[in-house]
Amino acid sequence: MSKLAINSRVAATHRGRAAGAAGVAVEPAPRWAQLAAKAAALSTVPSGVWRIVFGFGVPVGFSGATAAAFEAHQPGWGTVYCVVLSALTEALAFLTLGLVRSWGLVAPRWIPLIGGRRVQPLAAIVPALLGSAILTSLGLEGLFGRWAHNLADPDAPHGFAGLVMTAAYLPLVAWGPLLGAVTVDYARRTLWRRR
Repeated sequence: MSKLAINSRVAATHRGRAAGAAGVAVEPAPRWAQLAAKAAALSTVPSGVWRIVFGFGVPVGFSGATAAAFEAHQPGWGTVYCVVLSALTEALAFLTLGLVRSWGLVAPRWIPLIGGRRVQPLAAIVPALLGSAILTSLGLEGLFGRWAHNLADPDAPHGFAGLVMTAAYLPLVAWGPLLGAVTVDYARRTLWRRR
């Protein structure tokens, strides 16, 4: 048996014991689900970085009246908006990891009121599936129309700036489908397995 297989088996046993200690017997998430959850959490980072840079007033390619409107609030409330939106987006994406980790089965002790208690599977599954559906539809809408329409605006970033903005926002298209796949696996392990 290879060293990687042994380490993987030890980690799975450790996760199983942690969940078992809290009274929750659930098989560990498969490797593909763990990777998909990590990818979902990371899918929001490029757009968040781009948005924060933009929020601090760094020119990112907007021109004309659009640039003037942004410059009136950056730095300022526009900066706060960009930072808070980026942090909120990343926090929501980070929750995907809970579907493959022990804190998706038992709430961490430091959380007030629910710390140390078992997470009811539907309390995670329903919002995650709803979020996945919304994110997937927004991603498809962006891919098949809205993004091209926005870039056609004469004040929008063009050339290299448009390419950078597109590269920053394109990973968001994967967030919804990745979240959906991880949620279905979580449901399989927590709901369907008990029947």
